[in-house]
Amino acid sequence: MLAGRFHLDGKRFAVEEVPIPVPGPGEVLIQVKAAGVCLSDVHLIDGTLLPLFATSDVITVGHEVSGVIHTLGPGLKRGLTVGARVTLEAGQSCDQCEDCARRRPCSRVRTRGIDYDGGWAQYAIAREDTLVPIPDQFPFDQAAIIPDAVSTPYAAVVATAGVRPAQSVGVWGVGGVGAHNVRLARLVGAAPIIAIDPLPSARERALAFGADLALDPAGPDFAEQIRAATAGRGLDFAFDCAGVPAVREQAGAVLGLGGVLILVGITPKPLTITEGLTFNYLCKQVRGHYGGFPESVTELVRLTASGRLDLAPSITDHIPLADAADAVHRLENKTGDPIRLILVP
Repeated sequence: MLAGRFHLDGKRFAVEEVPIPVPGPGEVLIQVKAAGVCLSDVHLIDGTLLPLFATSDVITVGHEVSGVIHTLGPGLKRGLTVGARVTLEAGQSCDQCEDCARRRPCSRVRTRGIDYDGGWAQYAIAREDTLVPIPDQFPFDQAAIIPDAVSTPYAAVVATAGVRPAQSVGVWGVGGVGAHNVRLARLVGAAPIIAIDPLPSARERALAFGADLALDPAGPDFAEQIRAATAGRGLDFAFDCAGVPAVREQAGAVLGLGGVLILVGITPKPLTITEGLTFNYLCKQVRGHYGGFPESVTELVRLTASGRLDLAPSITDHIPLADAADAVHRLENKTGDPIRLILVP
């Protein structure tokens, strides 16, 4: 089969012919129908994202995957059937601690397509507890992006932040994750929602996705516009979906009393807070966030299937798996300002 493989030792990516894997105990073989291309994939390939729990020197990339069950492995505990339509959680628990036993976030969760083989392939192995059924009418491309592009900001909004109706929200970076952060903040009733991005096309998209206001971070009256939009109170929550130190400085400075900066985007660069006494006086906070929570994918499938969330506008283009390197190049250079590019085996 074809698979997009990243060689950790030589920092080299290539679409290669590899044997079709065989599912072991508690596993199934998935025939991949769609796989999302995420900025984390780009960072893995360019070397800025290092796997913490890699199981091999060569990894099949891709953590946003949907498809159908092709082959059942031995010892399954769930009533799974061949042909069932599923999307796959982006990671799997370590199965070694109380957090995982209680389905809580665990620092040792391994990520599909980063720590072990993912879904940029014609077939992929998945542990049975990472399968989430999807309805027959649910498009595979939309189902594929839920496990990260949608579940990461969903968990950030509803769990890490706990946004309530009428609370003000700022979203920095309106790309694949940030665009959904805007939509999900709207879904829970945040007001106002302010999107911040240097690209005019991204700002226009943010308004179409439900932002009340879209600002250029380099605007000379940026802080004044935030204050005006929030009636002088400042933001209740600022979501950094870009993973850029300058964003974090700017976002932290426009938080209001008790405001919280949520670090959604990832970066290897140090986190610094240069603000002085006002950070203490206003009781501001900074919270780290990573990925979705175990229940996020299931809840989002339900929300999307029931019509509460339309993910069709999030699909920018479909690209053959053989051209995965081109998809990486397009996302890395923001060619066409994509939300999500989908690889199709």
